[in-house]
Amino acid sequence: MTRRGRWLPALVLTLAAALLAGCSGGTTMSSTPGPQGSTGWHGTPVPHGYRLPADGFTDTSGAQVTLAAEASRPVTLVFFGYTHCPDICNVVLANIAAALRGATPAVRAKVRMVFVSTDPQRDTPAVMRDYLDRFDPSFQGLVAPVDTVAKAAKSLYISYEKPDGTQGGDYTVEHGTYTTAFLRGRAAVVWSDVTTVADLRADISRLAGLT
Repeated sequence: MTRRGRWLPALVLTLAAALLAGCSGGTTMSSTPGPQGSTGWHGTPVPHGYRLPADGFTDTSGAQVTLAAEASRPVTLVFFGYTHCPDICNVVLANIAAALRGATPAVRAKVRMVFVSTDPQRDTPAVMRDYLDRFDPSFQGLVAPVDTVAKAAKSLYISYEKPDGTQGGDYTVEHGTYTTAFLRGRAAVVWSDVTTVADLRADISRLAGLT
């Protein structure tokens, strides 16, 4: 087995044990940060970083795009969630927006935030655009059928329980609640949903400085 092959199962077990949440007050990843003492990162660094997939999505303007193509800036942040999420998704997006607002213009210009919907039944491009504009108009939203979302989530080691499309009313969608930062299209750092604004800003600025 390759070094990457030995490392990835450990990452999957670590993340999957704690990161599946329905955005309804469920258990999330612990607040324990990554190995700051040896690396300086506040999140968990990703060795042998995996790439963004080429799965097709529709963005909030209605254009057909791929996740890989969305990495148009050196640093791309990816989070899977949904607009009807009652808590965690809102907190994550608000924290990232605050971290970017406090970053320098030079750093901000190198970063793109991509929000992938886990609830295509309710999240149309227009709904996504309205939702993301509440946090930062520069945030990009992507929608696709659940099978496409599931495939992309699996390739990025993000837990996801597909809604079957038969739900009605106010339902929740189970999904991983961490954000992955990609540096030039490769995974570099993973943050939990409880990573602070200051820690996000520090890591984002450091990533931008590596470009």
